[in-house]
Amino acid sequence: MRNQEDLPYIIVERDSSGSFGSFCLGALVGAGLALLFAPQSGQETQEEIRARAKKLRIAAEERMREAQLTLEDKLEHVREGVESRVELVRDAVESGRAAAQEARTDLEAKLERTKTAAKVGIAAAKEAAVGEKATSEEDASE
Repeated sequence: MRNQEDLPYIIVERDSSGSFGSFCLGALVGAGLALLFAPQSGQETQEEIRARAKKLRIAAEERMREAQLTLEDKLEHVREGVESRVELVRDAVESGRAAAQEARTDLEAKLERTKTAAKVGIAAAKEAAVGEKATSEEDASE
């Protein structure tokens, strides 16, 4: 027969971080138990309930303010991150435009130099052709 320790087992873990719902549930259960076990008169019990309800309301408001501040801080952090990334993209686009304009200017200058060189080459070829023609006419006339 198998030993109890040899059997497989499952461990269930829960996130034990407290939440507002758990807090309220605990407060309500505590208030209910206080009513059941309190050796007080009805008037005293009502006053105690009012006092505890007021404390509960104050605690709940405080937790809500804390949650709101935390959320606002996180939103501000995200907003700053987005704004910085947008600024980086703007800078990159502007740098790209400047580089493209510089490349275009350089290309236009090179194209102009090439056109000028081509014109000079054509002119030199025409002069050479005219000079060759003149030389061949001189040779022919002799």
